[in-house]
Amino acid sequence: MQVVQTFGHVVSQWSGPHPDRARGLLKLGWEAQNLKNKTMPDKRLLPADQYLATIMMDAMLKPLQKPESSAIVSVFTPSEILQEAGLNPYNVEGFSCYLSGSQAERTFLQQAENTGISETLCSYHKTFLGAADKKVLPRPKCIVYTNLTCDANLLTFRRLAEMYKVPYFSIDIPMQQNEDNIAYVADQLRKLADFLKQVTGREIDTEALKLRLRRSRRTLEKFQDCQRARADKYVPSDLVTPLYSGMVNNILLGSEQVERYVDQLYEEIQKAPKARGKHIYWMHTIPFWSEAVRHALSFREEAQIVGCELSQTCEPDFDPEKPFEAMAYRMVYHSLNGSALRRIEAGIRHAKEAGADGVVWFNHWGCKHTLGAAQLAKKKFEEQGLPLLVLDGDGCDRSHGGEGQTSTRLEAFLEMLGEGGSKQ
Repeated sequence: MQVVQTFGHVVSQWSGPHPDRARGLLKLGWEAQNLKNKTMPDKRLLPADQYLATIMMDAMLKPLQKPESSAIVSVFTPSEILQEAGLNPYNVEGFSCYLSGSQAERTFLQQAENTGISETLCSYHKTFLGAADKKVLPRPKCIVYTNLTCDANLLTFRRLAEMYKVPYFSIDIPMQQNEDNIAYVADQLRKLADFLKQVTGREIDTEALKLRLRRSRRTLEKFQDCQRARADKYVPSDLVTPLYSGMVNNILLGSEQVERYVDQLYEEIQKAPKARGKHIYWMHTIPFWSEAVRHALSFREEAQIVGCELSQTCEPDFDPEKPFEAMAYRMVYHSLNGSALRRIEAGIRHAKEAGADGVVWFNHWGCKHTLGAAQLAKKKFEEQGLPLLVLDGDGCDRSHGGEGQTSTRLEAFLEMLGEGGSKQ
């Protein structure tokens, strides 16, 4: 841990006078970690989840290694069309997670606030904006984003486009679920294909796009099978693996690597031992940096996270033979689009499929969508027999702290669940 602290401190110190050196150090450090993931993985994890860690790190490294082939994207931007354009996802939320994991986020958060960004803006977005403003993050080929669920998107991506002076494309997602809105979004995606052709010089091949959408649907179907299969299994997990699943099921959906991961995961879950301890389903992001949460839920037989909402925001009920409508359908019918009740009902369904004994609703600082729905969520989950803990905190900014309260509330919640008996 001291090595990580020193690494983050040096990256932060160099980000002011020597941003190129800071970026080079960041790239070198992440490449070293990726090598470790591939040659000396965490043996406590399933081999499939070890592989998942390398997929995610590869995705984070590509924008540093080949920024000219990368597009800055919001987390729910349809990835298949970008893959066909030959662009790697340069994702705000994912990149900020890795900056936080490198213990370098505080300098970038402060930089964003120094330039007038509100303290209440999502810390993932502030971290990325601060790192970009300090010129640590390289210039992308373009920017593609949506207004889906996160109001920070409307500020962040326009600001980044002005900062980098690169072309950008915004996808407007209406909140109502109907055929007219699917057609409206599909038309925007056809225009996005034209935009990407202008930016990259590559024609979007509709047949190849269909192939990717077929793979996306298979991947999501198989991931559902994995979640159902693990309901009566014990699968050791840390705090980052559920987040990795959430990221790759969005920014890398449609890729061969992610389908290979879910295939391997399903086989290994089938062979896993019988469930023991309590199953926790997690709503929204996970504060992976928190010692209190790690102590309660990381590699513990007594309690483990068996699923994260962010990995199951899209249902595999779209038609790949109509690729633009399929991607539009995923966004219009996305569980975080529209009323909070849609999100809550999806969470209840997925928590039950994973055999959850209880649910944590994480009130990430700055996420109005989550904060505003917390009490309704508690009522609805508990009406369905799923105890829910509303836990306040921050998924990216460790300076928000509150570790004592987090530990007390989480341990009390798990103790309460334990009174109902253990899985046999």
